Amino acid sequence: MAEAALHRFNVKDYYRMAEAGVLRPDARVELLDGRIIDMSPIGPLHGGVVNRLNRFFHRYANDRWLQAVQNPLHLEDHSEPQPDLMLLRPAADDYDSRHPTPDEVFLLIEVSDSTLETDRETKLPSYGRAGIAEVWIVNLAEGTLEVYREPHSAGYTSTQILHDGDSVAPARFPDAIIEVAKLLRH
Repeated sequence: MAEAALHRFNVKDYYRMAEAGVLRPDARVELLDGRIIDMSPIGPLHGGVVNRLNRFFHRYANDRWLQAVQNPLHLEDHSEPQPDLMLLRPAADDYDSRHPTPDEVFLLIEVSDSTLETDRETKLPSYGRAGIAEVWIVNLAEGTLEVYREPHSAGYTSTQILHDGDSVAPARFPDAIIEVAKLLRH
């Protein structure tokens, strides 16, 4: 018996569905590997950590990067996720004519609570295949910061799990040091 094939949506389909009202304007969804995924509501801890990251990186930016908070990233024709925070190559138009692409991402951060499995098992391999140089997953359940570097076709070859007492900086910006305890307020 043949296995049923799934229809994969592309980015153009995704936007046409929104324009036609198939996707409500207030729908919290993202396109990942051709599938439209419902996004979980953002709880206070998740939102607070995103705000803290945004405030922290803003202090160190000095026009070296543009921060994007929960904005789309055009990974490829079938994926346009909305990471919690990205440090992007500055663009003269602040990306108002298109969404950024993987080669413009210095650092991508996902803050994970109920989304940890999706972030690790689905999004992380997609980010690696797309060549995003560095991804952090803030694991709220375990109180850790997962750092992924050296992308390849199945994900990342370098993984580091950081705890209270540890510090890290984006590989591209070693002066922007963040302490895990301060990030998670332990």
